Amino acid sequence: MSMKIAVRMDDITPDMNWENFNFFLDLFEKTGITPLLGIVPDNKDNSLSCETLHEDYYEVMKALEKKGFTLAMHGCHHVYSTKSGGLFPLNRYSEFAGLPYDRQKELLKYGKEKLKANGIETDIFMAPAHSYDKNTLKALKELGFTKITDGFGKHPYIYRGLAFYPISFRLASSFKKKTGITTMVIHSNTVNEADKAGYEKIFKEQGKNMISYSEFLNMQPVKRTFFGMLVENVMARLKWFLIKVKNI
Repeated sequence: MSMKIAVRMDDITPDMNWENFNFFLDLFEKTGITPLLGIVPDNKDNSLSCETLHEDYYEVMKALEKKGFTLAMHGCHHVYSTKSGGLFPLNRYSEFAGLPYDRQKELLKYGKEKLKANGIETDIFMAPAHSYDKNTLKALKELGFTKITDGFGKHPYIYRGLAFYPISFRLASSFKKKTGITTMVIHSNTVNEADKAGYEKIFKEQGKNMISYSEFLNMQPVKRTFFGMLVENVMARLKWFLIKVKNI
């Protein structure tokens, strides 16, 4: 027995690095799994713009969804407007956390409608920088979202009426665990050739333990206790600190 690994890809936009994106599509095909794709409804983050817009972008996304890929709404504009880490402080900036409730709901509603106008409907939310607060969760719930890809833990859990599907605290450690399930997070835009070789090795060695994200969603979430949320918050702060020290 080994921990099962689902995969999510962040920062999916019409002007992303398509060569890198297609590299991962090949890995998914070889491994026989389908990931979660984080679709940015109306990208205004210049760092995510890697090449010219692909006019068939939404057709490609809808075709992948028909093949079994799962789609999530990844923020709204992917522009950080606050310095809040929110409830899951892996970072100290956010598109949503720290903003008034009404403004958050306005952004989330706009993003949802933007995707719907292009033929994509989803009840899964992926927060840019992993940062959200209680007002984000309240607005998401009121707008019909039921699931969030974030948090730490070995199983999906329920918090404030939403189902959370955890990501990996440290991927190398996850590969060594015997039970549970987590998510490998991929930012394909910034992957270089050395990174690609590393991912090829991971998919080759861990492919037997990887599952499609749709299988993750079929697992029954358990209620998360106050203590569980406290531990998660401490772990997120610890990871932020360790990354900051490493970068220094």
